[in-house]
Amino acid sequence: MTDHKTQSTKLTPLMLNHAAWVTHDVEATADFYMNVMGMDLASTVVGNSVPSTGDEFPYFHIFFRMKDGSTIAFFEAPGLPERPAVSHPAYEIFDHIALQAESREEVDEWFDWLTSKGLEVVGPTEHDGLIYSVYFKDPNGIRLEITYPTDPDWNHHSEKGIAHLKAWKDGKQRAIEMGMDIVQSMTNVINDIKRVR
Repeated sequence: MTDHKTQSTKLTPLMLNHAAWVTHDVEATADFYMNVMGMDLASTVVGNSVPSTGDEFPYFHIFFRMKDGSTIAFFEAPGLPERPAVSHPAYEIFDHIALQAESREEVDEWFDWLTSKGLEVVGPTEHDGLIYSVYFKDPNGIRLEITYPTDPDWNHHSEKGIAHLKAWKDGKQRAIEMGMDIVQSMTNVINDIKRVR
């Protein structure tokens, strides 16, 4: 990784087109995203082999559209075994997709709506003055977040982000080279970052 403070390419993706996961029950997934999340069924693709790799297994690919045109997608492939259990609970917390609401009040409306549908909802949660969120899971066990930025410039803190990235990289490298406890070392790095922000 370089320490460049500017982009190394002029290419930057325009927007999120879709993020995709596996489902073992496309009907339950469609019901959830259409009737709980209020998304339109945007498109479907079916095939006997995967175009990008040539792997020969049948699949049903389905896309659900949000207000800005971005989509969430799923594949159901008959006979696919269940996903193996994660090795640490952090994977089930950190791996998620955040969907933006139009206001803080709408996040609270989502909380009421989701709990009325019998979903277990975590939050609302404040994130250091950056965003306000609730968390829940879809029928596939995928963690979803409904969020609203409480900092209007939440995704324009590049300079600070680069400084944090360097502090993290340097702290981890130092801990490894000196044979220090990595968890304690990175906790110290976090405390140092929080002191100077």
